[in-house]
Amino acid sequence: MNIVERYKELEIQLGTIVLNGNLRLAKNSKGIILFSHGSGSSRLSTRNNYVADLLLENGFSSLLFDLLTEKEDLTYENRFNIKLLTERLLKVTQWICKYEITKQLSVGYFGASTGAASALNAATQMDTAKAIVSRGGRPDLAMPILHKVNVPTLLLVGGNDDVVLELNKQAQSLINGICELDIIEGASHLFEEKGKLDIVAKLSSDWFDKYLNKK
Repeated sequence: MNIVERYKELEIQLGTIVLNGNLRLAKNSKGIILFSHGSGSSRLSTRNNYVADLLLENGFSSLLFDLLTEKEDLTYENRFNIKLLTERLLKVTQWICKYEITKQLSVGYFGASTGAASALNAATQMDTAKAIVSRGGRPDLAMPILHKVNVPTLLLVGGNDDVVLELNKQAQSLINGICELDIIEGASHLFEEKGKLDIVAKLSSDWFDKYLNKK
């Protein structure tokens, strides 16, 4: 598979709106990871693209897409509208499960910041996702439904991200299914420190290896 085949820009038609997406295709793919971004971010997120590239090296396809249109993103409140973001993630999940070149792949979610809340919400409304990874996530924004989450969930939090770390500890205690909290020492909320995103990608890849195609 050459580089042209491995990267595809998509237009995802959802009723009257179109969302832009970037699809990475792994040869003999182990599954596809849908990224749900944090507030104010998009398919162009430097950090999520870095993780997606490393997941690709480990055999995982991925889809990074804009949860909001450009017009919707101009309304600041939309960035924290977990209900809207969850609906978009659910619809894109349905779309990718019908798309010819990905419909046979197991699905996982990778949520960052507020995107983690939409991933957890979506997992309680549709049983398609087989595993979830949250990077610096805000699962507290999904507190009312956490007891319904049965999908194996990995919470990754920077050791220097005190407030978010406490919120993740609370969330872990409420999730009934398999849930692990890994603290990445020396990392801040955005994991900008050297080598920290590599650790995120390695732990994520291991999690998806363990659970994505588990019978």
